[in-house]
Amino acid sequence: MVIKIPREQKLQMMENVQSAFEEQFGQPIGQLAAEEWLNIMLRELSPFIYNQAITDAKTVLFDRMSSLEDELYALQKPIRPIR
Repeated sequence: MVIKIPREQKLQMMENVQSAFEEQFGQPIGQLAAEEWLNIMLRELSPFIYNQAITDAKTVLFDRMSSLEDELYALQKPIRPIR
């Protein structure tokens, strides 16, 4: 799964990776290393995040469909039995 991130946002993410790496490990890393770490994280985490988003969307969709079904049922007119 390839995620296309606008260059400006990717640069900001790389800066965040550089800051986090230095805070956590006390070692500065360069832009190339930060980009590689970002690519690794995206490659490894993206499928899990994507699948969770699909699961969340399905839950919302099923809830809305259930609500819609209830609303449609409430609109039905009673039918009198034939005598």
